[in-house]
Amino acid sequence: MFSNKTWLYYAGSLLLLLGAVTFGLFYSSVTVPVSQIMQILYAKTFGLELPAELPANQAAIIWDIRLPRVLLALFVGASLALAGAAFQGLLRNPLADPYTIGVSSGAALGAVFVIFFQFTIAGLGGFTLPVVAILSGFLTLMVVFGLVRLSSRSMAIETIILAGIITSAFIGSIVSLIISLGDQNEMTQIIYWLYGSVGMRGWSFVQLIIPFTIAGVLLLLTRYRELNALALGEEAAGHIGVNVKRGKIFILGGASLLTGAAVAVSGTIGFVGLVIPHLVRLITGPDHRHVLPLSMIVGGAFLISADILARSIIAPQELPIGVITALIGAPIFALLLIRNRIGKGKAI
Repeated sequence: MFSNKTWLYYAGSLLLLLGAVTFGLFYSSVTVPVSQIMQILYAKTFGLELPAELPANQAAIIWDIRLPRVLLALFVGASLALAGAAFQGLLRNPLADPYTIGVSSGAALGAVFVIFFQFTIAGLGGFTLPVVAILSGFLTLMVVFGLVRLSSRSMAIETIILAGIITSAFIGSIVSLIISLGDQNEMTQIIYWLYGSVGMRGWSFVQLIIPFTIAGVLLLLTRYRELNALALGEEAAGHIGVNVKRGKIFILGGASLLTGAAVAVSGTIGFVGLVIPHLVRLITGPDHRHVLPLSMIVGGAFLISADILARSIIAPQELPIGVITALIGAPIFALLLIRNRIGKGKAI
């Protein structure tokens, strides 16, 4: 049973998400009243005729430009935050997230390969992009863990982050090599994509991420018991009946699935998976039954809000959304790292 305080957390998170979605649809250089936005969404959703007083260009702006952008930010933010919460729970440290341990970089390499070489897997068509990004991200995660195992017997978070940085640096050099092989236009396009953006993507990208988001969410939300047990340590979790090996495979697979799909449609957006789960955990406590879904909701609201900032700070030009999340996330990451180090010093 949920306590009254827990219901308040969910209600507050959903109101935050609703406010972000509404403002994301409303805010732009072309102002459309909220009442008209609701009429357009209702008519388009149910295939009805638009009221005669609504201009066709406004309907196109809301339905074909703003709504896909807001939904894409929602799915990407929710995916990265949920993946970050899963990685933090599995590794038992709030410093872990898809960006810091190298999964995002690996997924970006796969996506750049598909985009640059126009690579297509027979039978997958447009889904080649997220599939290759997911596989590349998962393989990178395995490489990072392999380096940790070779260099140290323990799975200390500092060692994992160091291995992630080394792997990301190597992957970055490969991406730079691929980019340098193209012309100036291709170079500019891929570099801007790597900074992260959800603008001018359209419904096709929303359709690409939806099936992978659903699969990843189902995989992870059903694993909260394993994550709660793993908080006690792998040995203790095994003693209380948890299949640790199978649980880790599902959690790593689900988190890599979400990360790869998010990177494939939006580029590399860092620190969402670091900041949001940590803040949610500080408010709600460590129970992953609530940390996972609340991280997903707040992560979606956060990235929609970051996108609004990205397109308003230097309007009419836009900043890459990855710049906004890095400006917010990097200082918080530094504070967490210092706090983690001080905490260990006190324990000693």
